[in-house]
Amino acid sequence: MKKIVLTVVVFMVSSVSIISQTASQWSQYMFNSSSFNPAAVGEKGMIEAVWQHRIQWVGMPNAGQSDIINLNLPVDFLSTTHGVGLKVIDDKVGLFSNTSVYLQYAYKLKTTSGVWSFGTELGLINAGFEGDSVHSVNIGDYHESTDPVVPSTNVQGMGFDIGLGAWYSSPKFEAGISYAHLNQPVISWSDQLDYQEKGVLFITGSYNWTLIDPKMVIKPTTLFKTDFVSYQWDASARMEYDNKYWGGLSYRWGDAVVFFAGINAIAGLNIGYAYDLPVSQIIKASSGSHEFLISYSFEYKLNKAKHKYKSIRIL
Repeated sequence: MKKIVLTVVVFMVSSVSIISQTASQWSQYMFNSSSFNPAAVGEKGMIEAVWQHRIQWVGMPNAGQSDIINLNLPVDFLSTTHGVGLKVIDDKVGLFSNTSVYLQYAYKLKTTSGVWSFGTELGLINAGFEGDSVHSVNIGDYHESTDPVVPSTNVQGMGFDIGLGAWYSSPKFEAGISYAHLNQPVISWSDQLDYQEKGVLFITGSYNWTLIDPKMVIKPTTLFKTDFVSYQWDASARMEYDNKYWGGLSYRWGDAVVFFAGINAIAGLNIGYAYDLPVSQIIKASSGSHEFLISYSFEYKLNKAKHKYKSIRIL
């Protein structure tokens, strides 16, 4: 029988629970909903491109870096609205690496109160492990230096992945639920060794609260995710001014306090930054994590005579 290796092998000494190797952690999740819910593609009604880069736990060797690129747009066809998108993830966490590519689709149903979306994503996961970088030692009679559960050479493999999601949006409120790795893909690393991705459930919601000054809006947001063994929960609040500047604070239960801010530099171009201050034992070894975000959105309309492009300032 083949052995199945879990991500926890690398992080068994860490106090921070690991949900899933390809369920990347993003502090600015509220600006890139389609990264965890395929039903959110096309939600802004514009063509949108988002890039995020995260440097995890600065000061800890091989703590990890993550990149994600999302491209999505709305499509009107046969009197109905759809959303299509492309998601590319590149993760390096410890000795694990992962590159994933997904095609995303959402069907949108407009009602008098808001828009309901139902989406799916289909993709490929290319996961690897640097086994030749593992340094094992003998610990008595119960642990050998050549543990068959841990690869001793560099290995990688590919698997097919499926995700589903639902999304509701209105001028004041948004909410979504999604399930990544629905098929729990098993990636074969060798005849003796497999790696399996666990399914991960995401639940999110946000509200727009306009203050006395209509240029000032407070937006509380939350994201909960679990693989039904462990969980992560982010609670966030940000203030936006004149649809141009924003700043906020998040708390990730048992993990970090997050400070984030950003600016709409020019029409449609948003630039954001987040800093995670650890509140777990990680703070003894790391000064924190850094995350960068760049997004650009613009409208695209097709007329009989010509194409029209229009950038819109939107967060």
